[in-house]
Amino acid sequence: MLVDSHCHLDFEDFGDDIDDVVARAGANGVGAMVTICTHLSRFEGVRAVAERYDNIWCSVGVHPHEAGVEGQKAADTLIDLADHPKVVGIGETGLDYYYEHSPREAQRESFRAHIAAARETGLPLIVHSRDADDEMADILRTEYIAAPYTGVMHCFSSGPALAEAALEIGFYISFSGILTFKKADEVRAIAQKVPPERLLVETDAPFLAPIPNRGKRNEPAFVVHTAAQLAEIKGLSADDLAQLTTDNFFRLFSRAQRAD
Repeated sequence: MLVDSHCHLDFEDFGDDIDDVVARAGANGVGAMVTICTHLSRFEGVRAVAERYDNIWCSVGVHPHEAGVEGQKAADTLIDLADHPKVVGIGETGLDYYYEHSPREAQRESFRAHIAAARETGLPLIVHSRDADDEMADILRTEYIAAPYTGVMHCFSSGPALAEAALEIGFYISFSGILTFKKADEVRAIAQKVPPERLLVETDAPFLAPIPNRGKRNEPAFVVHTAAQLAEIKGLSADDLAQLTTDNFFRLFSRAQRAD
């Protein structure tokens, strides 16, 4: 079985056919999913999706794009909302200096609040990073030295130095459909170097559909294409890659319960 470790099933893109989307995922061997929170104001909807399906979990957090409006100054609210058996991670959070939808200082402050929540709850931090490699690496290291925490760099498309910094503090690296894109040679080179025990796969659905579905709405079933590319890069069979990344998922997201 495969796990889609990062998707957004509460988005309107899935409003009319979510049951079919989940069924197609299962038919393609995707046995578990995590639907990711991007706005605290929408958390109830995110949690409702997870509560609806036995094999779907969720996170709680504020995307850096929303940090200017919903960014957290302290960890308290995140900790309170994470006290639910379906919540398995904190985020997504992080830094995005490409779009600059929120002030950088608001992003930094909210990111640190999420790190504090991850420490307090013991849940993994789900990190988004774009065009912020140096500062991201610095914050990850500085905060880890202050007090350890665990997490994952989701939808990894940054440079090798950030991958190394994340791996140094015990983070996992998750690859999305970007891994299949023709111009993603650097991402594939980084994937080749990530230790097998730190690999995850995801869709980031409804975004970033992998080849051969690029340009379509992404959905969890399509994670099989990313997994196939990653298996080729690592010199593994599809079954071995699926077993590896699934074991990694349940090790990191330890509140999620593997089906019997």
